[in-house]
Amino acid sequence: MDNIINEIINILYMIPVALLSLSIHEFSHGYAAYKLGDPTAKYFGRLTMNPIKHIDPIGFITLMLFKIGWAKPVPVDPRHFKNPKRDMAITAVAGPLSNFILAFICVILHQVFVFVCLNIMKTVSVSEAVFTVITTVQTLFLLLIYSNIGLGVFNLIPIVPFDGSRILYAFLPNTVTAKLGVIERYSGIIILVLLLTGILDGPLSFLNETIAGAFFSVADMIIPLPTI
Repeated sequence: MDNIINEIINILYMIPVALLSLSIHEFSHGYAAYKLGDPTAKYFGRLTMNPIKHIDPIGFITLMLFKIGWAKPVPVDPRHFKNPKRDMAITAVAGPLSNFILAFICVILHQVFVFVCLNIMKTVSVSEAVFTVITTVQTLFLLLIYSNIGLGVFNLIPIVPFDGSRILYAFLPNTVTAKLGVIERYSGIIILVLLLTGILDGPLSFLNETIAGAFFSVADMIIPLPTI
């Protein structure tokens, strides 16, 4: 029973985190494309942070239950770009980059929050209710940080349909990308195999922890925490 309650609590924590993280990711794709000359996302009403416009119901449910999900991809028409190959890469990198930026902002805000709370607790004792609020807010910050880093890193995998494939294609000659296009039809199977076998677990965890560690190190330099 306790495990079920804990799982429900975790899902409740993750709902606002996922809504914000996925929305800013997809909005950033659309905004980058728009600034590069493609109005498609704007035409379909996707230049918004409104999660209703970006969330895929099935993808969101599987994300809550199984930690693997997806949002509605922002429509992009490369025919509007001056340099389709380059501009598609910029549009693609905008999504993961937005998640990294959001994660770093949350690290700084988390550092400020902890700094204030520690200084308060040095002078006065806090009630159990206040302490619960503090831990709840801290948990939300940490979930935002690690979820956005994880989302950014995961989408940089250089396999279609992830953003990393569009970034990779920008650096490859057309003859190579044409050959890779044949492999795209099997990308779903490739991704499924990688996920089920856990081949990516180690590299992804290493990258996630490395980026998170770098962000927290910078935050420690900017706002050193007091000792209790």
